[in-house]
Amino acid sequence: MRMSLAQRVLLTWLFTLLFLIMLVLKLDEKAPWNWFLIFIPVWIFDTILLVMLVVKMAGRCKSGFDPRNGSQNIKKKAWYLIAMLLKLAFCLALCAKLQGFTTMKLAYVFIPLWALLIGGMIELGYNIFYIRRD
Repeated sequence: MRMSLAQRVLLTWLFTLLFLIMLVLKLDEKAPWNWFLIFIPVWIFDTILLVMLVVKMAGRCKSGFDPRNGSQNIKKKAWYLIAMLLKLAFCLALCAKLQGFTTMKLAYVFIPLWALLIGGMIELGYNIFYIRRD
């Protein structure tokens, strides 16, 4: 089952819109919901992406797959997996802090996000300035 680009964009906008509506209702104190409930659309979308990523990575384990084809591809997918896990860690830490479950400093909550941004900048620099020598 493959989704077209338009379907993926529509799904992304739908989850983003739902999250922003719930966030605005929470910030305006119209809804006394838990912060973990506010982030449910984000986690559903991330779960869909993680499942798709793990399925694509697991496809490399089937018999008859030539490991020489796409060695860069598996590195890219591993980076995507790490990025998704860092985003998940940030969202969980942020919700725990906002809900009052933890008393850690806000700077510690943002460490996964900072690591994600630094990794993204490194990947961007690598993709821009890497010169392939064949």
